[in-house]
Amino acid sequence: MPDPIESLRLRLVDRVRGVFNDAAAGQQPVPLSDEALFERDSPIRRVHADLVGMMSGGIRALLLQMLHPHALQGVLDHSNFREDMHGRLRRTARFIAITTFAHRDEAMKAIDRVNRIHAKVGGTLPDGTTYSATNPRTLAWVHVTEAQSFLAGYLRHVRPDMPGHEQDEYYRQFALIARALGADPVPETRREAEAIFRTLRVDLAGSPAAREVAQLVLNQRPKGTPPGLQTMLGADAVAMLPPFARSMLGLSHPGLVAMPARAATWGMGRTLRWAFKQT
Repeated sequence: MPDPIESLRLRLVDRVRGVFNDAAAGQQPVPLSDEALFERDSPIRRVHADLVGMMSGGIRALLLQMLHPHALQGVLDHSNFREDMHGRLRRTARFIAITTFAHRDEAMKAIDRVNRIHAKVGGTLPDGTTYSATNPRTLAWVHVTEAQSFLAGYLRHVRPDMPGHEQDEYYRQFALIARALGADPVPETRREAEAIFRTLRVDLAGSPAAREVAQLVLNQRPKGTPPGLQTMLGADAVAMLPPFARSMLGLSHPGLVAMPARAATWGMGRTLRWAFKQT
């Protein structure tokens, strides 16, 4: 007789994998490799393995990235985010998974693909300024927001007592991918990340377009996502944003809503770690 608990676990795993992999395109979950860019159980693999921390952190990162006029214009000009926001987020998640967990050869192929795509992305801002997706400073903002946000999600939901030296190692490991993508400057410690974040903040600007994208990120529910999940993750991500970013995006701190959102995401995280047999 089948074990009902094991059957439940497998159904949950299949459902989650369906959200993160495009089955219609034949995508399969990214296989774990002992010949990846990073060793098993290293900080970057632990942080990037936690689904809830990565989802809430990923939303936070995307909201911050849309405050950069060059990153925002690239999305407006070169993507169908209004029709397929989930597809964009899924592609980003898959890139992170491949570069973190897959064989190093596959990781470098993924980086090369992104570099080729970036080479074709460019245009003109409304004020006439030109932009390019290969701009090292823009790539630096994209990277530092992702690194800080993914780590913030992990600290918030999984391991708030993660030692400082392991957090710094996470930045050093993630820097390998950032530099391969052409980002500069790239942080290798928490202190450097905070300094670069402050330096690049002068490039940011609030705009109606940034606020529109923020609303789409927070309110567009991907197909197959359980009801309420997007609201819960969105509230958690907004609560983690720095106050200046919420103000520029026209968002309010979720206030009392943040407490049940955090409790729910914490519970969901425990459930998913059980389902995927993560410690």
